[in-house]
Amino acid sequence: MSRLQQLIQKLCPDGVEFKRLEEVANIIMGTSPKGDTFFSDPSKGIEFHQGKTHFGNLILNCSGVYTSAPIKIAETGSIVMSVRAPVGDTNITDRKIAIGRGLCAISAKDVVETKFIFYCLNSYINKISRKATGAAFKSINTNDVKSIKIPFPPLPVQKEIVRILDTFTELNKELNAELDARRKQYKYYRDLLLTFDDDVEWKKLADIAEIGTGSSNTEEEVENGKYPFFVRSQEIRYKNEYEFDETAIITAGDGVGVGKVFHYVEGKYALHQRAYRIHIVDKKVLPKYYFYYMKNVFLSYIKRNAVYASVTSIRKHMLENFPVPVPLLEEQQRIVNILDRFDIFINDSNIGLHAEIEARQKQYEYYRDKLLDFKEVIP
Repeated sequence: MSRLQQLIQKLCPDGVEFKRLEEVANIIMGTSPKGDTFFSDPSKGIEFHQGKTHFGNLILNCSGVYTSAPIKIAETGSIVMSVRAPVGDTNITDRKIAIGRGLCAISAKDVVETKFIFYCLNSYINKISRKATGAAFKSINTNDVKSIKIPFPPLPVQKEIVRILDTFTELNKELNAELDARRKQYKYYRDLLLTFDDDVEWKKLADIAEIGTGSSNTEEEVENGKYPFFVRSQEIRYKNEYEFDETAIITAGDGVGVGKVFHYVEGKYALHQRAYRIHIVDKKVLPKYYFYYMKNVFLSYIKRNAVYASVTSIRKHMLENFPVPVPLLEEQQRIVNILDRFDIFINDSNIGLHAEIEARQKQYEYYRDKLLDFKEVIP
């Protein structure tokens, strides 16, 4: 019999009482300060978080945004939960922060472990998200948060559950740290491989590729369509008709995806009217090599050359004038081979660290839900 089983057998063999969150925790709903009180300089205020954008695996990452007029504060060690779409995600803050209306802060009262509440909320995320209402933006209100019911076993049982689940999260933390190290290693070698001097030939993109846009609109998307439909973001949609049958690199013409290179496609596809296709026609340039090169340096090029108005946009001549180094084909292939191996190891969810992290996460979720599955006793 495990220590946890012994504790349950001794302290709560017949089950436990369930309590509303407001009975066991202090809850603070976020409020956003005025827009003119935000700065990027940490000396001018307290770190501010509006929503879950900077959530980590467990501990809240730095937002890089600071406010001189905080209204609602999450104290060190508090749980922060997203209360506006997406609803229910949680993190723990290891420092005092200001929170906006997209978050609430939850800190345990003396009768309960904060980490125990965290793991309960983590387990109940689907139940919490079903409380959300709203047309444009789903959200939950103060009463929704207060009314969340969690099991309330004796403190020694809570502590033992936290200890067990902490072991799982620590392992996941180590695996994610290793993955981050691999990403940094990949970036180092990618930058090294794709940095060229004047000892290689340089050409304008217009001299080695066809450049154009698509003719499709987002409303033409079809669920479960036959062909990939590339828009202006990382998301891939689908249509039943295709516009091109080729190998191409896709980048956004305007919007938040400007300067980012998300897609390398081989075969039939449809394309948004404000997304650009780059089809390499020069036999001395490998399309996959160009994809890696563009992905690495195009954003910095666009930041220097883009048209800034209400929406940042790219004009065709900016693409045409984009300078491309053209080393020997053998060198291009060597670069592609190395970066392909890195890319698979870093980004393929079916192998390597990604697969191990996913397996550990499923294991954690299984034991978390099992450990928190108490029979409810009505007092």
